[in-house]
Amino acid sequence: MMQTAGVPEARVARWSSALRSAGRRVTRQRLAVLAAVEQSPHATADDAATAVRAELPHITVQSVYVILADLTDISLLRRIQTPHSPARYETRVGDNHHHAICTGCGRIEDVDCAVGHAPCLSPDWSPGAHRMTIQIAEVVYQGLCDDCRSAAPSHQSSDIQE
Repeated sequence: MMQTAGVPEARVARWSSALRSAGRRVTRQRLAVLAAVEQSPHATADDAATAVRAELPHITVQSVYVILADLTDISLLRRIQTPHSPARYETRVGDNHHHAICTGCGRIEDVDCAVGHAPCLSPDWSPGAHRMTIQIAEVVYQGLCDDCRSAAPSHQSSDIQE
């Protein structure tokens, strides 16, 4: 059985179709990497490699890194570069969502656009700026999650803006 255990068949079929459309072969290794990231959103490359190697013990960590880069290049994965952390990967692609990171425990949560339809894709340009067509915006919210906030007695609820 492939590493796709726990991933709906429809998702695997969609990945397979997308791989073929991008001119890639559908391999156990590619599907295993996609499944590992699907089952652990915001996984680091090392997290993904550990999960893949549980199913495919002979795959090298370097191979997982190469597959992650390739799947990112063909937009089956999204690479997230968060502050003070190695790159992370997710299968949620094709939308303009952002991330909230807890500065206490490091938990990362997806955050949909705050206002209207992709508001951060229409920047207010500085005078003299060389304008461009924005395709994606990377917004990172940082703060304390509810668990860390309740565990930290020095943080009063009045100090936190929600």
